[in-house]
Amino acid sequence: MFDINLANDILTLAVDKGADFAEIFAEHNTKSSISIINGKTDKATGGIDYGMGLRLFKGDRVIYIYTNDMERENLLKMTRDAAADCGEKTAEMVRIINADKCETPHISLISPEKADKKHNVQRLKSAAAAASAYSPLVTQTSVGCLDSVQRVFIANSEGLCKTDVRTRTRVSVNAVASSDTEKQTGYFGPGALKGNELFDELDFEAIGTEAARSAVTMLKAENCPCGVMPVILDNGFGGVIFHEACGHGLEASAVSKNASVFANKIGQQIASPLITAIDDGTIKNQWGSVYIDDEGGYGRRNVLIENGILKGYMVDRYNGMRMNTAATGSSRRQSYRYLPTSRMTNTYIDAGKSAPEDIIAATEYGLYAKYMGGGSVNPATGEFNFAVNEAYIVRNGKICEPVRGATLIGKGEEVLMNIDMVGTNLLLAEGMCGASSGSIPVCVGQPMLRVKNITVGGR
Repeated sequence: MFDINLANDILTLAVDKGADFAEIFAEHNTKSSISIINGKTDKATGGIDYGMGLRLFKGDRVIYIYTNDMERENLLKMTRDAAADCGEKTAEMVRIINADKCETPHISLISPEKADKKHNVQRLKSAAAAASAYSPLVTQTSVGCLDSVQRVFIANSEGLCKTDVRTRTRVSVNAVASSDTEKQTGYFGPGALKGNELFDELDFEAIGTEAARSAVTMLKAENCPCGVMPVILDNGFGGVIFHEACGHGLEASAVSKNASVFANKIGQQIASPLITAIDDGTIKNQWGSVYIDDEGGYGRRNVLIENGILKGYMVDRYNGMRMNTAATGSSRRQSYRYLPTSRMTNTYIDAGKSAPEDIIAATEYGLYAKYMGGGSVNPATGEFNFAVNEAYIVRNGKICEPVRGATLIGKGEEVLMNIDMVGTNLLLAEGMCGASSGSIPVCVGQPMLRVKNITVGGR
């Protein structure tokens, strides 16, 4: 994919011009997508994205430059330009010999590049048909898929040289239910670090029906009451609150700048003793997994919080240097156009000991958040505001009437301390996370859990 001799020449030149450290990240990414609106194929697209980024360290400074002009003379000129203000040479060059081709455990059985796209269209249309057939209140469906085969080459001036192939496939299903005055949406987006075999593993009719059921249920629901109350967060995408309100605060990009409420708290209790939180990039074929991260480090299972005690952060090379902490296989980027930094992979609250039915039965009055939506968070303070896509009132230990328009308002560190029941039914859910190094695939997750009191906003 990338010439070893050229890589040696680029890294040697960068260090000779004064860089303390030099790193190449090159990629060739084949992508395709299909979109179907109201049961009819809207568009199908495909393309190739390729290029190289060069990162240099000089003291605590970082220089990053990228290009998709892969001609030798352009890459060498780019290297000279990037290293021009590095000053005198201080580092010794370690030449790379051969690329280490990573034998990833995340096997793709059917490459998207060879997939039967007509078969995929038929499966997608079956989801749209199931959603439309659920109720005459379903007025619009939008389903689609995307896939990518990303081939990467990573080499640095310390002798690291690795290649990897990352194949990802994802499906999206939206159903819109409408009345004369209101619209509600149900959405599901399953995905995996695997190939087109995902299409044979998913039950498209069930996904379409569930999206429609959620939309129709919320269309008929009454407005959510406001107040401070217990909230039961269901498993799976309920973990988005931990991801946003707490997970970002455990990334070294925030911690190294003291821009996180969790900075300098290793060994301290920051959560309920019931909480163990993990970021695990090693889960086989999981959407957010990495065999090697975007600095060439192997993905790891990092315990962030154990029984309420802060154990560690997610650390990339640069911020690890600032913190005097080793990298944790957590450096990620959207593409060669982005400077890498510490990011999450599959981040979740681990299973507890309470049966889900016992959590509900133990709640006299509160809110049951079945499906979470989007929200906003200030990582420096942990303050958040999240929408609930599907919610119900819990009364006398039973799930009762649906309510719509619910929002959850609070601070991440307070929510962690206020969790008083954690279920056994751990589930991960797929999503995309946007930050300074672009939009990357991640999983959020948790078992069902209860926050004993949190502010609920309604209409």
